[in-house]
Amino acid sequence: MSVNPELSPRRHSSQAKDEQALVTEQLQHFGIDPHSPYGQRLGQAVLNLNRTNQDIHALWQLTQDTLASLPPEQQISQFNAKKFLSFQLAKVLENLQTPFRQQWRGLNMELGSRLAKGPYPLFDRVPALFSANPVIVRTATYVYACTEWIDDAFHGRESSHAIYTRLLNPTSLALANTMVELEAGPHGADYLAWNFNSGMAAIDALLGTVLERDDILLVSRNVYGGVHQLLQDYYARPQKLGVTLVWFDGTTADEFRQALQQALTDHQEALDRGARLRVYIESPCNPHGLMLDVPAICRLSHEVDALVMLDATLATPVLFRPLQRADKAERPDFVIHSYTKDLSGTGSTTAGVVIGQQPRMFLPKGEPGWEQTLFWQVYYIKGAFLDGDKAYEVMTGLKTLELRMLAKCINTLVFTRFLDSHPQIRVNSHALEQHPNAGLRHQLLELGLPSPLFTFDLEPAGLPRDAFVRFFDALEPAFSHMVSLGQTNTLVLCPALTSHSELDDSALAAAGISRTTIRVAMGMERVRELIAHIILAARLHIDPVSPGFSRQFMASEQVDRLVDATTLAVYRERLAQQQRLDQLL
Repeated sequence: MSVNPELSPRRHSSQAKDEQALVTEQLQHFGIDPHSPYGQRLGQAVLNLNRTNQDIHALWQLTQDTLASLPPEQQISQFNAKKFLSFQLAKVLENLQTPFRQQWRGLNMELGSRLAKGPYPLFDRVPALFSANPVIVRTATYVYACTEWIDDAFHGRESSHAIYTRLLNPTSLALANTMVELEAGPHGADYLAWNFNSGMAAIDALLGTVLERDDILLVSRNVYGGVHQLLQDYYARPQKLGVTLVWFDGTTADEFRQALQQALTDHQEALDRGARLRVYIESPCNPHGLMLDVPAICRLSHEVDALVMLDATLATPVLFRPLQRADKAERPDFVIHSYTKDLSGTGSTTAGVVIGQQPRMFLPKGEPGWEQTLFWQVYYIKGAFLDGDKAYEVMTGLKTLELRMLAKCINTLVFTRFLDSHPQIRVNSHALEQHPNAGLRHQLLELGLPSPLFTFDLEPAGLPRDAFVRFFDALEPAFSHMVSLGQTNTLVLCPALTSHSELDDSALAAAGISRTTIRVAMGMERVRELIAHIILAARLHIDPVSPGFSRQFMASEQVDRLVDATTLAVYRERLAQQQRLDQLL
């Protein structure tokens, strides 16, 4: 068997030519006499560990080579055999703990020293390996293995050796790995994710990594107001990066193609001087929830070597998985999510994530391009980490994500159609079949379900301002007056007064927002209760100034039929999409 010094404390400086020399070298490194009874027994254990490590590497390679061709029953048997191997290795580690603890006690430290140090970190950790839920790691620092291992860790070449929680935290890393699996699926090996303390922190970290002074950024018009403010007030300011912002309207491939060609034409001189073209889009977009033709936008952008950044928060991986497109040219280069929204689902934490191809996210220090990766530009020098407690909250929320999204999408289909039945209410939602964006919804979103975010306005009613304000204020408690989205409860706000308050009248008009526009972030409540409340609020505050307004809504019996038919149709389609038993066998 060849000598592999991976487990040696001298993995880079080993002079061993065979297995036994490797063992002797390790014992001598720690001052152990290889010929003593302790040295002989420890040496045999070290020899066996090295051989086991070689076997596990070979087992992993064999798994990679054969997994796709294995019948289902063999996949199950191999999975459970490897699972039990994990328990066996853990049992070996547990057997090491009792004598280790006794030796710790035998160091004869006085009480004050023991209190200051606390229990030694390696004790009593084995059961945590098999916790049914991820362990919340609350620590700033980690125990070093040895000099050469920690040197590898600082250069990004030792994934099992954490250094400092502002760089990596095991709980946060578990969440990042989960997001890669959900977003990239079969392409997961090509992608990495880094978590941040908020969605805006994730966006800022990504923009700060890929943008340089005087670059050109082509941005979709309907983006979150905070992103608009960040771009205008920071990245575009001449005394900062001086990035040129080019805003484009529309959602289709043709509309983007025109905007892209115009940007290339208008800024050719800057591009010739070395400026780069980047693309930032949000889809579904805020506040109307409309879909952009993301695959076409990516393909067109990549034809001119422009990186594409996509904020896919509103869709979640339940509705849209752009990194799983078969054609790589149709995949965005980076996908952003605000965990604060549907992914965690309860509104109890703020967090965000960026997912991208591995060479852009992380390379070991010293490899070509390492200093341009998101990890070294942001994590390593800025400490923009997500702590273990928040990561745990998001992972807990992910367990119910699919069921929550289905409930919200059904409510969206019902509620938008109810509102659209009123002749003096304008609904801007692709949940409506006649909406211009409905085609992209059917083309790109899972089961053709709509984004659970949309707007409606009362401009056709010509209401006095004070009557509209009273109506909006009366929407509590069925509709929650909160500035966010993606919670279990339905949230409403007036974008012109909150999320898009930074925009002037012309920018608001360009974004399709009026002074009576109400943004609805759909929740999971009983949709009939929401409908009843909006009718009652209209009776109370709109009927006095616009007699008969509330009587123009859809009749109660029609609403009941709509709720029943929509719910059953969505679940039938979901069942039809699932694999049949013969396929699973």
